[in-house]
Amino acid sequence: MAYSNYAKTLQCLSDPTRRQVFERLRAGPRSVGALARGLPVSRPAVSQHLKALKNAGLVTHRAEGTRRVYYIDPAGLGELRRWLDGFWTDALESFKSEVAAANAAPKRKKHEPHD
Repeated sequence: MAYSNYAKTLQCLSDPTRRQVFERLRAGPRSVGALARGLPVSRPAVSQHLKALKNAGLVTHRAEGTRRVYYIDPAGLGELRRWLDGFWTDALESFKSEVAAANAAPKRKKHEPHD
C-alpha cells in the first residue's frame, strides 16, 4: 500500500458514519438495507459511504440477485494492518535498544555512608 493509500484509507475512516458502516461489517456481510437500518442517514447515503470504503480498499461486494452484499476486504484491511504494525515494530525495537543501552551502561556504585 503506497503512502497515498494510507492517507486515503485513514481519511475514509475519519468520517463517523462511514466508520459505523465499516464497523457493522465486522459481524459479517450485509446488504445496503441491513447496513442502513438504525443509522441516521438514508440508504443512498449509506451506498455513497460504501463506495468511499470500496475506493479506499476496505470493503468489496458480491451480487446476490438484485442486491449487493458488502463485506470487509481482507486484502485492504491486511495492508492497513501491516502499515500500522510497522509502528508497533518500530516502538518495540526502540524500547529494546533503550533497555540494551541501559544494561550496557556502567553501574554506579552506591556510596557507603561515612561515620
